[in-house]
Amino acid sequence: MENSDQLTDFTIPQLLRWRVKETGDKIALREKDFGFWNSYTWKEYYNYVRKTALGLEVLGIQKGDKVALIGDNIPEMLFVAIGTQSLGGISAAIYQTTLPDEIAQLLEYMDVTHVFCDDQEQVDKIIEIKERVPKVKKVIFEDPRGMREYMKDDWFMPIEALYELGEKVHKENPDRFENHVDQGEADDICHFCLTSGTTGLSKGAMMTHRNYINMGLQLSNTDPLEPTDEYLSFLPFAWIGEQMNSFGVAMATGITINFPESVETAMDDLKEIGPHFMFGAPRIYENIRSQIWLKIDESYRLNRLFYNYFIKAGEEAAHYRMSGKTMPFGLRIKSWFGTNMVLRPLINQIGLLRLRRAYTGGAALGPELFTFYQAIGVNLKQIYGQTEIVGIAYMHRDGDVRPETVGFPLPRTECKISDKGEILSRSPSVCKGYYKMPEKTEEDFAGGWLHSGDAGFIDENGHLVVIDRLSDVMHNKKGEMFSPMYLENKLKFSPYIKEAVVLGDKQEFVSCLLNVDPVIVGKWAEDRGISYTTFMDLSQKKEVTELIYQQVREINSNAEKSHYRIKRFAVLYKLLDVDDGELTKTGKIRRKFVNQKYENLINALYDSEVSRKKVEAEYTYQDGQTTTVETELEFFTMEEVS
Repeated sequence: MENSDQLTDFTIPQLLRWRVKETGDKIALREKDFGFWNSYTWKEYYNYVRKTALGLEVLGIQKGDKVALIGDNIPEMLFVAIGTQSLGGISAAIYQTTLPDEIAQLLEYMDVTHVFCDDQEQVDKIIEIKERVPKVKKVIFEDPRGMREYMKDDWFMPIEALYELGEKVHKENPDRFENHVDQGEADDICHFCLTSGTTGLSKGAMMTHRNYINMGLQLSNTDPLEPTDEYLSFLPFAWIGEQMNSFGVAMATGITINFPESVETAMDDLKEIGPHFMFGAPRIYENIRSQIWLKIDESYRLNRLFYNYFIKAGEEAAHYRMSGKTMPFGLRIKSWFGTNMVLRPLINQIGLLRLRRAYTGGAALGPELFTFYQAIGVNLKQIYGQTEIVGIAYMHRDGDVRPETVGFPLPRTECKISDKGEILSRSPSVCKGYYKMPEKTEEDFAGGWLHSGDAGFIDENGHLVVIDRLSDVMHNKKGEMFSPMYLENKLKFSPYIKEAVVLGDKQEFVSCLLNVDPVIVGKWAEDRGISYTTFMDLSQKKEVTELIYQQVREINSNAEKSHYRIKRFAVLYKLLDVDDGELTKTGKIRRKFVNQKYENLINALYDSEVSRKKVEAEYTYQDGQTTTVETELEFFTMEEVS
């Protein structure tokens, strides 16, 4: 068996072939379709990649050609991606929620010649922009429903027809695919991973086989996974967080990837699988926490008392564990009893009972939410990285988990802090730069180090602490520094607050725009007989704004420094949304865009004379259509905290 250093010299197709030799009959992929779970062994996985690759070769795919993938997570995504890579081509995933105009820009930017879509919804987007993407020679699709009329145009091809082409080539030349796989090299560019696009159109990070495989191996060396472990693939495949698991971790460790029936059923399918390993952006864990609060709120009064009591005991115990201090015997007994007798049945209802480790990354997770998961018995670990270093470069080690840090560098990863406080990283997982952007590549990879754009420091325990984006760190008029992300996480720990945008750069005080959580606050309103129609109506109810006022007041009372306190806030009439350009595909706030869009509201927040303001709310639907609704927004001034 090859050691880790040898495996990093493999390409992804070569590592897949090695997996077949090691555990060919073990389940590699599992997909839920029409209520049933269908399985693929590693051997079957490899066979599908082979016929996909040979079929793509018949269509004209050669070394360096680009194939785009658009759709929900299905096994065929991997078949097409790795099939493309087997030929020396480059795969590139686009978020399935991306609107046609942006898809056209991305396909042209990346010089895509072939597109794979999972269903008619995505194919229709390509049809809409057909005249704008002349380089695209063929659109391949997986789900044939609704596609009968499309087949009159040979621009379209069902994936079954692609398989038939590939199978025919294989029968005529059984060694052809193996020869292609043998020619690949670890440092070949294999995939364009799109960055989050917080400042504009996403950049295509040029990822190599070595980038993905090294990350998967080093993660498993630090936090070993068992080949029998289950993983649920519910993150968008276009996000580096999903690719690192599909291309890197699964290949390196042999775990099984499970694909839910749809995005909508992912949380229900999670309960059926009961994964051992989970990765998600903070928004995922915020949503799961909301589900937990709902289940507690819907239980009997005595149960609610038990849950709240033992969660608080669990949080106290978690603080002892994470600080390395000896836990009092009484608290140890109380924590054990609460975890096993009260909280385990609760997390079993969510589907996390078998979870041995969970990671969160892509954005910061507040210490309070982090501690909450530790308290209920979920081994959640904060990780840090970015697209350009395959998602994970720093993580907590078992027995040394601290809520305010992101842990230590993975093996073979170096870290240093620049003179201006920027986090710099160097690793075999750092990509080769950005496609067709030499100046930006030179800037972000200067001196052989990946420049993160994040401010941070290494604490006395050797842990990396991330403060915020360098460009987002703010200073009030007195010059006192504060991190908006830190305050936003404090606010979002309230189960009633879904999103927060903190403001105050070069201002007298800190203010914020808030979104209420429609599920939690909706249930809260129903329990109190408060009727409402739309989210806009709910968010502006007097009782709801009073509830949010108390949440902000409590956060202010616990603020470490006086200039961290929120003085003015408003509850937004709409949820911040990806389709409206306010959030990135991974849920990060696009601050510059939000500041411009809500400039009038922000100005009103800093005018003490303004208590109410009429606004026009513009909504963008998934099909690109927009609508405008008028409403009135109230501004709240917080009382001073002694």
